[in-house]
This record gives sequence, C-alpha cells and structure tokens, in this order.
Amino acid sequence: MAGPDERSLPETGRGAGAALEDLPPEEALAAEPARADVSKRRARSEPRSSWRRSALAVVALVVLAGAGYGFWRRGAGDGAPRYRFATVERGDVEYLVSSTGKLEPVTKVAVGTQVSGIISEILVDFNDQVQKGQVVARIDPTLLESAVRDAQANLARNLAQLQQLESEYNRIERLAREGLVSQTEYDTAKYSLAVGRETVSSSEIARARAKQNLAYATIYAPISGTVIERNVDVGQTVAASFSAPQLFLIANDLRRMQILATVDESDIGRISEGQSVRFRVQAYPDRTFEGTVRQVRLQSTLVENVVNYTVVVDVENKDRLLLPGMTATVDFSVETATDVLKIQNSALRFRPTPQMLKTLKTLAETRERGRRPESADGGGRGARLWLLGADGKLSVVPIETGLTDGQWTEISGEGIEEGMEAIAGVVSEETPATSNPFAGPQPGPGRFGPRGF
Repeated sequence: MAGPDERSLPETGRGAGAALEDLPPEEALAAEPARADVSKRRARSEPRSSWRRSALAVVALVVLAGAGYGFWRRGAGDGAPRYRFATVERGDVEYLVSSTGKLEPVTKVAVGTQVSGIISEILVDFNDQVQKGQVVARIDPTLLESAVRDAQANLARNLAQLQQLESEYNRIERLAREGLVSQTEYDTAKYSLAVGRETVSSSEIARARAKQNLAYATIYAPISGTVIERNVDVGQTVAASFSAPQLFLIANDLRRMQILATVDESDIGRISEGQSVRFRVQAYPDRTFEGTVRQVRLQSTLVENVVNYTVVVDVENKDRLLLPGMTATVDFSVETATDVLKIQNSALRFRPTPQMLKTLKTLAETRERGRRPESADGGGRGARLWLLGADGKLSVVPIETGLTDGQWTEISGEGIEEGMEAIAGVVSEETPATSNPFAGPQPGPGRFGPRGF
C-alpha cells in the first residue's frame, strides 16, 4: 500500500469535502493544494466542452441543410409543367350591354292642393284603388267659406254704389242737355259710372275665385289607378305657396311598367328602339323578365365625369310581381351568334411561358431546319390556341374570333372541333433554381400568376 504522500484524491463521484474528512488532520492539510489544482482544471475544461458541442450542432445543421437542398433540387428538376384546360363547345354567343335602372309606373300623377289649410279628412290609404273624380281628401273649409261670404258682401256693396252712380249720371246728363251744368261736371259723372261698373265686375271675379278655392278644399283623384304614396295625415297643415304640396301619388296601371335605365356614352350607340331586353330584380333572383326599348332620350347627364343617357324600357307586369322602385339589372341584346363553336376567353388570353416557347421552337426546328415558325415566339396576327397532344407535345393552332359576351368567344379555323381542349393556364411549372428551398409552397401562375385566368 502506498504511503500518505502517494495517496491520490478521492475517486470521481465522491465529494471533496467528504474525502478530506476521512483523512487524518495532517494528511488533509497536505491534500488541500491538490484539491484546488483539480478545481482549476475542471473550470478550464467546461467552456471548451460547451464550445465543442455548439460546433458539432452547427456542423450537423449545415449537413442536413445541404442534404435537403440537394433533395429539393433533384425533385425540382424532375417536375413537369401542369396545365389548366378550356374545352371547345358548341352553343350560342350573345353580345350584351349591361346597365341598371329603376322600375316605375308608365303614368303616375302627384295629387296636391292649391289652397292652404288643415287636413280634415283622408278617404284613401296606401294601395287603395281609386277612380277618376273620386274624393280622396278634404281640407278644413272654415276660412275658405268666410272668404266666399266676404266676396259676396263686397259685390253687394259695389252693386249698391253702382246704382247710386247711375242715378247721379242720369240727373247730370239732363242738366247738361239744358246747359245748366258744366262739361267738366258731366265728364266726372260719366267717369264715376264707368268705374263703378268695373268695380262690380271685379267683385264678381273675386267672388268666383273664393268659390273656386272653396271647391279646391275637396281633393279628387285626377286619374284611375292605385295609391302608391300618401304623404299627409288628418290634422296636418299644408301650405300652398309657389308649389303645390304633394298629398298622394297615384299610378295609373301597374300591369304596365317601365324601366329608366342609365347607359353610358360608350354603349348608347348600340341601343335602338324596339330592341329586346332581359332584366332581373333582387326579389326574384332565379327569374328573368323581358322588355322592349321604347325610347332613347336625347337628354344627357354627367355622373362622375361620365356622360350617361336614359333608355326607357317597356315592361309587361300582368302578374304584378314587379313593384315600383325596384332596381333592375338590365341586359340589352345587341347581337347573337347561334350554334357556333366557342371557347372560354381564358384560353385566348393565355400567354405561354418561356419554357413552352423554347420547347415549341425546338420541335419546329427539328421538323424543318432553318425555318422558324411564326407562332414559336407568339408573334403573327390573329388569335391562337395552345394545345397539348396525347404524346405530351405542344402545338399552336391559329383561329379566327367572332362575337364575344365577355366570358365566351366564337371561334373558327381549320381543325377546330367540338370537344378539343386548349391550354388556359399553367397550374405549375419547373421551379427556378434561385428559389428558396425552405420557403413555403408558392401559388402556381395558373391560379394567381400573370399567365392564365
């Protein structure tokens, strides 16, 4: 066994304090420097171990990132473009001019009053059917009756005054023939008589006006129809000044209505009288109504710097489903192509990717060296469809376009048949090498990109 000076420190796992307690006092004092040296070495080794662990973690992360990038590059290089297609169909294409308008009765009359007063009686209400000449309301006639009596009294006074003037004139006329009065007195009597007669005439007119105002206190329906508005109540005071207050609004016949549609100046040249019209209202979204253009008004209006014209459309409303004030979405039928080949406009707006142009150019050069097809770079005139054959090869077919309705377009051309599928958009294509492999999935240009709609 080794002596006290050759004894080592306690094994790993035992505390330094515990080891010293087991030694005799003189040996514990001798082992104190050795314990301090071990603590220093342990303190120096701990930072180096932490640094080594961090370095190993970074190296592992770089290795994994490189492996992921390589895997992504191999997957991206093997991807092939995928397309969205539009099918050539047979059907009708109709060119429409769309607008909005308000449904109104063909004839409507605002019933007002020419005299002021308090409404004493209302005899009709909303939606009531009235006949021409029917009493619909009355105004309190108290003041109007007083005005009639006052006019009659004025007339009676003026008649009495006229009789006195006639007697005076007859007396002066006899004296003038005998030369007993001057010519001036005779002329004055003659003038007074003429004024008295005219005063009586004025009084008669005033009495007739007062009687007519009293008659205006009873309000009649000017036309036969339906009451669609009532703006007054019993006890309400109406004042007739420069304009007659509106009491009721009566529509003549709700079985015939009209739409006042607003059409801007860019489309008004395509609208003519007798043109057929289809329209819809929000109350019946699944039903389409029909009408006919009756008038294109020459009066223009300026709304937000846009010149608009009013087009009057006649509408039959025999079932009375359409109500005054409804907003109608109007489609004017300008031109129709029947039983033609058509395709969605997205196929005509499609623009090929650079890779597609390169592929088509390579195929064309393989078929005929030295000649570059006109469609290889998207040039040339007229429209064209991009097709994908059963063998996966691209081709371009020139076509002629006709009528369009904004969604479908009439097409024709050699080899165009019903059921053909044309490329309308690119759903996905090869990912560029500069893309971030750790970024999330990006939407393909066929959905949100500049190619395809």
